[in-house]
Amino acid sequence: MAATDIARQVGEDCRTVPLAGHVGFDSLPDQLVNKSVSQGFCFNILCVGETGLGKSTLMDTLFNTKFEGEPATHTQPGVQLRSSTYDLQESNVGLKLTIVSTVGFGDQINKEDSYKPIVEFIDAQFEAYLQEELKIRRVLHTYHDSRIHACLYFIAPTGHSLKSLDLVTMKKLDSKVNIIPIIAKSDAISKSELTKFKIKITSELVSNGVQIYQFPTDDESVAEINGTMNAHLPFAVIGSTEELKIGNKMMKARQYPWGTVQVENEAHCDFVKLREMLIRVNMEDLREQTHSRHYELYRRCKLEEMGFKDTDPDSKPFSLQETYEAKRNEFLGELQKKEEEMRQMFVQRVKEKEAELKEAEKELHEKFDRLKKLHQDEKKKLEDKKKSLDDEVNAFKQRKTAAELLQSQGSQAGGSQTLKRDKEKKK
Repeated sequence: MAATDIARQVGEDCRTVPLAGHVGFDSLPDQLVNKSVSQGFCFNILCVGETGLGKSTLMDTLFNTKFEGEPATHTQPGVQLRSSTYDLQESNVGLKLTIVSTVGFGDQINKEDSYKPIVEFIDAQFEAYLQEELKIRRVLHTYHDSRIHACLYFIAPTGHSLKSLDLVTMKKLDSKVNIIPIIAKSDAISKSELTKFKIKITSELVSNGVQIYQFPTDDESVAEINGTMNAHLPFAVIGSTEELKIGNKMMKARQYPWGTVQVENEAHCDFVKLREMLIRVNMEDLREQTHSRHYELYRRCKLEEMGFKDTDPDSKPFSLQETYEAKRNEFLGELQKKEEEMRQMFVQRVKEKEAELKEAEKELHEKFDRLKKLHQDEKKKLEDKKKSLDDEVNAFKQRKTAAELLQSQGSQAGGSQTLKRDKEKKK
């Protein structure tokens, strides 16, 4: 019997029965709380925005501390993501906070690919978690989850409309991370301009199909406040770590020649709303949405690329083992096919090399024969010439001998005649 059939029968046979007395499993929520508190929590924030919009200052203000960091310049050749992790403690709750900042974002002349390093960074965190999840021996309970839980997108307070860079970047990120748009340094524009700017931003996000994070309203305990806060997006915020004495209290504020802007005064900005929604009310939902929505989408796409599916072509359940076996057989078939192709290619190349060697050998033999024949011809010519010279020498010697013989005979004849004449004179 298949596991799905067993699960279906178990679900159909489930009954509700009363308890005769106290059992104790009502303490499970307390057990979960104690375990979670002992393990601690992690939260990762991605701050996206142009240089100089006060990203670092807002993080310091949100968490009421001073994070270490060097101020960014406008001379970066490209967008770089700088990640810093801090251990925070409040009461008995520990929080491992990671802040990722986009250094150099929007500072280049050509901003066409400014979003790519951000998308690649988010995907890299998903991939690292997926690889840990796919291990045979997993240690997810101690694994440092670096997936981005919230993206605070800082919008410049122009008062007009969103820049094309902002729209393109948010469109590329909305399926990968929970985007919370905020208007940075909102004290730079008036209240009326700010209201119109918020309406304009919301309209452009909707018309361009950008899905920003909506605070959940399915939980009755937070449905009312979240529904109200959804209407205030994007939040207009101000950050400051400077404390000024206002009345009898020291408060975070910014001092200007024309007056003082209080960070935690809701009549001045939406900082308190952002802190409430991001940290005090919806931090766990942001973590859950990251895992159940964005990571699941990445995981599903990645496994489908690897060939894993939940159903076969007939829409029947397809187990992981069957998928693995099918993929393994497919891989082995491709491997054998490639091996056969490589073998045939090797045989073909050997034959071609043998043909080349035979042709070279034939050429060498022909060249050797030509040289041998040429050598024989030259040798014959030399022998003929030698023979001719020997004949000439022999002929010359014969002529020389004959000449010497004639000369000798002539001398003898001349001597006899002289003697004869001498005798005749004596007589």
